[in-house]
Amino acid sequence: MEQSNPITEPMRHVVYDQFGERDVLKVIQSEVPEPEADQVLIRVHGAGLNPIDWKTRKGLGFAARQIENSLPWTPGYDMAGEVVAVGEEVTTLSPGDRVMGMIGFPSSGGGYSQYAVAGADELAIVPDELDLVAASGVPLAALTAWQALFEVAKLESGQKILIHAGAGGVGHFAVQFALERGAHVIATASANNRDFLAGLGVHEVIDYHTTDVGEECYGLDVVLDLVGGEAGKRSLHTLGEHGVLVTIPTVTADEIISTAESMGLRAHGMTVRPDAFHLDEIAELIEDGDVKVHIDRTFPLEQVADAHELLEGGHVRGKLVLDCR
Repeated sequence: MEQSNPITEPMRHVVYDQFGERDVLKVIQSEVPEPEADQVLIRVHGAGLNPIDWKTRKGLGFAARQIENSLPWTPGYDMAGEVVAVGEEVTTLSPGDRVMGMIGFPSSGGGYSQYAVAGADELAIVPDELDLVAASGVPLAALTAWQALFEVAKLESGQKILIHAGAGGVGHFAVQFALERGAHVIATASANNRDFLAGLGVHEVIDYHTTDVGEECYGLDVVLDLVGGEAGKRSLHTLGEHGVLVTIPTVTADEIISTAESMGLRAHGMTVRPDAFHLDEIAELIEDGDVKVHIDRTFPLEQVADAHELLEGGHVRGKLVLDCR
């Protein structure tokens, strides 16, 4: 049943009208959007931040090419909140439902906002145990980890896996998914994240500042490379002859894959995609207590530039989110 938009007040949201440094981010007011027939309107509680957000803001990467002719643009592919209206073709969701999703990827975005529209097929129900602001940190990072491990690497119980940057946004989900699947998990991190990873159940933590993984690990079944570049290339030496490396940073993926081929090894790049079925499975693991979402810091919408500064620094434990309420 279609519902007309019940919101008459304007909404606050983040935009930038040109690519650049953090000062291009502005908070403005606009009318609340109307959902199309297959969409829902969500009152956003939280918006998750991901490295793609600052790279796109600087005009880097494939998402920037998708949006360069449609600025001004509201960033944010991750959000969680409450459904307030549904389009006429939507039968799976109703007002009041608590949802999370990876929305508008890669060209629409729209998460850094008090209200957002999303396709009903992009959304999963948030477990009651999970606060909606924290839930906004889940979709893109958790889907990246899930698809890399189980679709591309085809990780199985009993296999040995090395996960680079295990304490980061994608990494802290990946180590938990791999452990839940029954793998032996080795993760790289800085020394101050050792206890955090041990607390998640990681079997071995390697301090990348002091130890070369190429000398420490060998015969691995899977490497999940969340760092790229030289770290990715060095990790090829840790693979067993039937092992596979999955590299996530797109900028260096081609050179790592070429190096792997020259060594007679397998390596793949990957781009995450929205998938509500995967997100439902992830939500179930969170509901059962098998996976925890770690939020490093929460920023109000008005402090989006400060959030981007921390995001660009690259040493976030878990996730950063914006409180959009």
